[in-house]
Amino acid sequence: MSSPSDQNAPRWYHGVTRYQWLVLIIASLGWVFDAFEGQLYNITRGEMLPDLLRAAQPTLGATELAGLVRAWGERFLGIFLIGGTIGGWLFSSLADRWGRMPVMALTILFYSVFSGLTAFASELWQVGALRFLVAMGVGGEWAVGAALVAEVFPKHARERAGGIFHATSVVGLWLAASVGLWVGAEWRTAYLVGIVPALLVLWVRLSVKEPDSWQHAKATKAERLGSFRELLGDPRWRSRAIFGALLAMVGLATFWGVVVAGQNLAEDLLRQLGTPAGEAASRAKIAFGFVQTTGAGIGMLAMGPLSVRLGRRRTFVIMHVAAFVTTFAVCWLPGYFLSYTLLLCLLPLFGFFAQGLHAGYAVYFPELFPTHLRATGAGFCFNTGRILAAPVLIWLSAWMKTALPLPVAISVLAGFFPLGLIFLRFLPETKGEDLPT
Repeated sequence: MSSPSDQNAPRWYHGVTRYQWLVLIIASLGWVFDAFEGQLYNITRGEMLPDLLRAAQPTLGATELAGLVRAWGERFLGIFLIGGTIGGWLFSSLADRWGRMPVMALTILFYSVFSGLTAFASELWQVGALRFLVAMGVGGEWAVGAALVAEVFPKHARERAGGIFHATSVVGLWLAASVGLWVGAEWRTAYLVGIVPALLVLWVRLSVKEPDSWQHAKATKAERLGSFRELLGDPRWRSRAIFGALLAMVGLATFWGVVVAGQNLAEDLLRQLGTPAGEAASRAKIAFGFVQTTGAGIGMLAMGPLSVRLGRRRTFVIMHVAAFVTTFAVCWLPGYFLSYTLLLCLLPLFGFFAQGLHAGYAVYFPELFPTHLRATGAGFCFNTGRILAAPVLIWLSAWMKTALPLPVAISVLAGFFPLGLIFLRFLPETKGEDLPT
């Protein structure tokens, strides 16, 4: 039960200005389209990769083609993580040096333009190169948006605003799923749609001003803005950067290796139940893109309030443990009972925990670093997590999903979730604290 003081306390959004809401909207739209561009590949790869592989090797048999599609699918995800890491390092440091607004605009242009060019790819290496460049923009945009929201919103609203910012990625996943269903097998059209977010750049340039805290840091610490030497040289910031990156690695490795496999689990179960291949693929996109993702969105929205009530670390612990348990449930129970209805009931719960925990990064990482290193530190954590997760996808996940039954492979990859509990022991609790200056 809540105490009388809790009941009389003002709502978290009390005192939030119109401009602060505008910043949240713009940062969130950048992240929406960021997620859209990242997920577009996952939605379309089932049509794109067979087309390109058949064009390169017309004599491929069905079994061999299926194995290559699954293997190349995981490899391109690994390439995406590497590109996101490099872009995240580069653009997050530039955001501390040049300012939040110009770098946000640049990252949006990056992921929009190179996604649009993917529509004209005719060979696998071209897809790999373009996904790398898209990922650079995707990796940079998150750090800028997370830092901007944390700095603009007042202390009492910071956690909720950060959680809302990250949770809006669900809208990007819904958009990607909708576009995938709309274009069907015409995957090139989906990537042409991917250039639309470039229109957001003009709004960013006209509406967003640099936070006062960043302007003060520029005036007093100009030579130290975005310094990786200070981030990794100062023991206090170095420890937070390293263990924050390891925590993000757990979430990113499990997202691309475990969470997105909800679509594959749904398709495999439907085929076991005798559903025709085309219908199974379409229904699986809906199961993942809407049913599971709705649960993920609710989970991400819950991260802010949970972080306020329980603290950052305890909330992460609960989410990691629950994600581990629900992964086993979604992998094995529907197949054991041969029930697609049961799978549809479990997928939102799976998404709530396994993907919902990601919103905690937008809440937590900006709180770990001072203003002149905030985007750099948050970007280092999130995007170094990408590069650490990449080997899991390029080698381990690709091999396991080719050589083992899918539920077995996903269950083994879920073993990364408990690692997060270890890394959290080396990170501080920031509940109720001011942002470091």
